[in-house]
Amino acid sequence: MRATTEARTLRRVSGSQSNNSPHGDANKDNARDARPVALPLAILPLHQQRYSCHGCGNCCRDFTVQLRPHDLEKLRTQDWETKLGAPVTTEFRGVTYLRQRDDGACVFLMDDGLCRIHKEYGFTEKPIACQMFPFVPIPDDRRTRVGLSFACQSVRENKGAELQSHANDVDRMTRAVPETRVATYTAMLADAMGAKDGELDALSHAIDAYLARNDLTMRDRFDGLSWVAASLGRAKLAEVRAKRFRELVALLVSALPAELEHLPLEAVLPKQERLLRQAVYARLEDVQVHHAKSKGRWRTVLAQLLASRAFTRGKGRIPSVARGLLGDVSFDLIRGIPVLSESPDRDAIEDLLVRYARATIIGGRAWGAGYYGWPAVRGLQALVLNIACAAWLARALAASRGHAHVTIDDARDALGRIDRHAGRAPWLGSVGERLRLEYFRLDDGLRRIVRESI
Repeated sequence: MRATTEARTLRRVSGSQSNNSPHGDANKDNARDARPVALPLAILPLHQQRYSCHGCGNCCRDFTVQLRPHDLEKLRTQDWETKLGAPVTTEFRGVTYLRQRDDGACVFLMDDGLCRIHKEYGFTEKPIACQMFPFVPIPDDRRTRVGLSFACQSVRENKGAELQSHANDVDRMTRAVPETRVATYTAMLADAMGAKDGELDALSHAIDAYLARNDLTMRDRFDGLSWVAASLGRAKLAEVRAKRFRELVALLVSALPAELEHLPLEAVLPKQERLLRQAVYARLEDVQVHHAKSKGRWRTVLAQLLASRAFTRGKGRIPSVARGLLGDVSFDLIRGIPVLSESPDRDAIEDLLVRYARATIIGGRAWGAGYYGWPAVRGLQALVLNIACAAWLARALAASRGHAHVTIDDARDALGRIDRHAGRAPWLGSVGERLRLEYFRLDDGLRRIVRESI
């Protein structure tokens, strides 16, 4: 497991937890002496997904690692500044990170792709964020669910051991980050609407069962997911709670995919295309600490604005983003790449996207503490948008690499880029992103953008 920004995920769940903790402080006189019992772990229950680290080193070349006080103490004890003859950390806006080389690689990444800290001191002596990746612990009011980041190549390629085999390691690592094992709030069902017992589990189980069906085409599978997300957004859920909500979700899912035949779609609207490209750019935005410090704030912001405008227009050449990920390619060339369901690799691509969607939902990363504290309905819509962005980016990568169709490698690389920011980048949890989703709810926007690429 390699260096990553998972520390941001761990930090995200640390706020205002005590008020809703099931461990409580019924005896306030003894509250100071009481040590809360750690929430039980629930490793992602998806037997189709496997993982073991294969030492590719990609995360050591591609992520910014935020450090905790205990990490800093370890680095000082290991005396790396003396050994390397240079600082190994850097500060930016009051936060300390591992220093990166000019090419974005961690200062501890060796030529053979391995971590020098790991080699000299062992796995457990690396920063906790490096140890934790790609596992993502998400506490709620009853348990800590452990999801997976598909930014990891081994996760995307589905290589390694059963997830449950990592339970002891994950337990040890999460105990080193206590806020991941302390109860936080129960996720909301919709805006300003708390979830009642069983509602969120019913939602995730129903959608997971639909995605797991083996009698669906890839397009119908994700069109159906989009339709459910949009339908729940339009429903007056205040009048349908508890048992009636569970019945509503079951009814919606049971109507698929037959219901889609009665709801034909027109072509995607120009504004929907523009907003999709904007959403892709927001997920590709990747300003690293050392680059931001060297360029300065205003030059960095200006470059972002110019790139965002280029994606909005959708004309000419794509600007250089994510350190040249897309190469020299035009928007027109991307439009000429067939949709994913027409790819010779469509079965492998479908397996990848289904695993991602299922792992995100049942692993706790679709809403609540796993996704900016968003309510379930809005988080489900964001998942649909992320899938549409991954499909668009896969076609863009195919175009930039001279492929006639999207390959499984294009799809894997695209999904890795989209998921690396999901739930972590503050701007993806902003008011602007919410407004973008609100617009996609109109005129079957979610369904149109999904079918446009899948």
